[in-house]
Amino acid sequence: MPTAPAPSSPSPDRLALLAELEKKILWLAAWTIHNANHLRDNAEGIKVGGHQASSASLATIMTALYLDVLRPQDRVAVKPHASPIFHAIQYLLGRQTREKLENFRAYKGAQSYPSRTKDIDGVDFSTGSVGLGVAQTLFSSLVQDYVRAKGWSGEHPEGRMIALVGDAEMDEGNIFEALLEGWKHGLRNTWWIVDYNRQSLDAVVREGLWQRFEAIFQNFGWDVVVLKYGVLLEAAFQEPGGERLRDWIDNCPNQLYSALCFQGGASWRKRLLDEIGDQGPVTKLVESRSDEELARLMTNLAGHDLPTLLDAFAKAGTHDRPTCFIAYTIKGFGLPLAGHKDNHAGLMNPTQMDAFRTAMNVRPGHEWENFEGLSEAPEKLQAFLDAVPFNKREKAAVSPHIDVPAVLPTPGVGGKELSTQAGFGQILNEISRDDSDFANRIVTTSPDVTVSTNLGPWVNRRGLFALESMADTFKSERIPSTFNWEFSPSGQHLELGIAEMNLFLMLSALGLSHSINGERLLPIGTLYDPFIYRGADALNYACYQDARFILVATPSGITLAPEGGAHQSIGTPLIGMAQDGLAAFEPAFVDELATILRFGFDYIQRNGDGDPDERTWLRDQTGGSIYLRLSTRPLEQPVRAIDEELSRAIVDGAYWLRKPGPNAEVVIAYTGAVAPEAIEATGLLAEDRRDIGLLAITSADRLNAGWTAAGRARERGLVHAQSHVERLFADLPHHCSLVTVLDGHPATLGWLGSVGGHRTRSLGVEHFGQTGTIADLYRHHGIDAQAIVRAALALAPERPVRYLREASGPGV
Repeated sequence: MPTAPAPSSPSPDRLALLAELEKKILWLAAWTIHNANHLRDNAEGIKVGGHQASSASLATIMTALYLDVLRPQDRVAVKPHASPIFHAIQYLLGRQTREKLENFRAYKGAQSYPSRTKDIDGVDFSTGSVGLGVAQTLFSSLVQDYVRAKGWSGEHPEGRMIALVGDAEMDEGNIFEALLEGWKHGLRNTWWIVDYNRQSLDAVVREGLWQRFEAIFQNFGWDVVVLKYGVLLEAAFQEPGGERLRDWIDNCPNQLYSALCFQGGASWRKRLLDEIGDQGPVTKLVESRSDEELARLMTNLAGHDLPTLLDAFAKAGTHDRPTCFIAYTIKGFGLPLAGHKDNHAGLMNPTQMDAFRTAMNVRPGHEWENFEGLSEAPEKLQAFLDAVPFNKREKAAVSPHIDVPAVLPTPGVGGKELSTQAGFGQILNEISRDDSDFANRIVTTSPDVTVSTNLGPWVNRRGLFALESMADTFKSERIPSTFNWEFSPSGQHLELGIAEMNLFLMLSALGLSHSINGERLLPIGTLYDPFIYRGADALNYACYQDARFILVATPSGITLAPEGGAHQSIGTPLIGMAQDGLAAFEPAFVDELATILRFGFDYIQRNGDGDPDERTWLRDQTGGSIYLRLSTRPLEQPVRAIDEELSRAIVDGAYWLRKPGPNAEVVIAYTGAVAPEAIEATGLLAEDRRDIGLLAITSADRLNAGWTAAGRARERGLVHAQSHVERLFADLPHHCSLVTVLDGHPATLGWLGSVGGHRTRSLGVEHFGQTGTIADLYRHHGIDAQAIVRAALALAPERPVRYLREASGPGV
């Protein structure tokens, strides 16, 4: 697809204005950090360095991008430590406030790392979790292609997805996992700009690392542009003796180069004359410059040279191929900390800051003035900023809400044996029959487990997505197959390789399409439940960005018993409870699943404000993402109608499957696939404890969140605040005991006794699994019906239970 023509090279006048503004950006960034640390010296007695040097290395690159190259439709993931530069640029453009900068790294101030949800100045992608913001741009580009292939972009032009990457950040494995996925899907319109300053947090990077980067990117089909020397050095190389100087720099060890940058012009002179001085052209080249001029020459790397950068960006703008720029820079460029290996956490002391202020011509008390210290007329500078292409970006239009059917179909489920995983596949299959906007906006993705997570029927009907059509060879060769794997631009499933980090980054990109592309998608991702841990960092990152998606994980717990511990999950329910921005559910029955899915498709589209719902004390109006923990275990499905009251209780997190009587001694509370054991145990106990209750918990997460929120409300004076779980337990006598059980960590439900002060015994799985049948393993881990009965008897021992067998088995 063609892209817009690249802009012509800037005029000398425009370059002069950009250079002036670059100085101001560097000053504002340094002052922002210094000011923040000054306040902390007084209030807390600590300093928080780390950004002055790290951000300075990107000042020129970001000036070139934001004030010249970027178009309104382009999106950028800013290197985490460059946030002061980003905020300074937005301040000059009128998109950031002085108050926020004065409170940098403080409560409600500008964020240390760019944040979509906490910063006010239009952050495209949150960064700070190293490497994830980089890979996010790749997946966002793929999603842009998906949206455009559907014809939903209208007149909205294609944007570039750009990442500003630290060279040390390139150590993160998720970046290279993403590269492979980009190659598979024909990545376009993506720029990664590597800030090659050759310094990481603890060390100087190995020699020749740029060559490894170059080879890797080229192997994945990227253009690679190495930007090493600025115009001053390129001119010096044309002088007599210049080739000797180039050879010396090319072979200079990274540590030595960094040290000389810190030491300055006199050290450069001594080292050059000692090592390549010839009393001829090389010596003349060096001696013809003062110490200051020599230092300026030897630090004139391309990453700090506006003409070189703008020329490279303009050339890359003539095509849509993915491009990696390896831009040589100096960490701390322009500051007294430049080049020193300790500068990552360095902070200019007051004396250095005063000297820097003097060099920048900034008067005390005028530090925040936009054009203080600059030689160009303020009116000219302001007119320049007003005309910056990026500054024409308008706030994204609110993407329309996609209407969700009042009820999702579950034909013929009642009375059958069915797992929630299979039920999920059947529900999606029924949705796929419709040609509604709702069905068309669903997009699924999976890390090589499409079939084994029951997405096969959906893909058969809706197809796999690719920019170019590819036939299913098995079908064309008339080889019988259950699945029809045809790729086309009309497909609605994005097949991924087995890397779970890529799944969550893809879900993050799909779940931000309404903001990035102005077109809402309804993303569903499936994976094996235990492998959530593999991508937990990317899952957290997606939620931190407020991406919206439905995560379907299966099989729950140890239900895939013959597979052993490697495919069994223990702690994932706790992830569901603890992860902000993610509402976790674990239904036992398919009608519950359909009710939750229907809620979920609406919930991921919400973006409201206001106080919590006083019925549940949950902030449902703000929305979020959904996590469904499903099972491969077939259960007999109830024959019942889900009325409005039951539907609301399922979504709120729990309902009485058997309501306790007024003198209940025991309540069994279960969640998920252990429903048969809980039901059986209730039956065994019922003859001797007739008021026994059975609580079906569909979301421990929402029950707990509502309970803690209601408690906070009461502490603020709203004495009548009551959560859903508190209402459920309101009539339980104080002597009643609770037995909780799930195929997961017992702490998931262990807190229930605190709601009403009831004695509680929590059953669950705490250790890696064994192989065997479900019955074997449930007995081994003490979550079978007999174990539930024994726990109940221990809590309420007055009368024996006639059906209790003698304990046996390896778990006892």
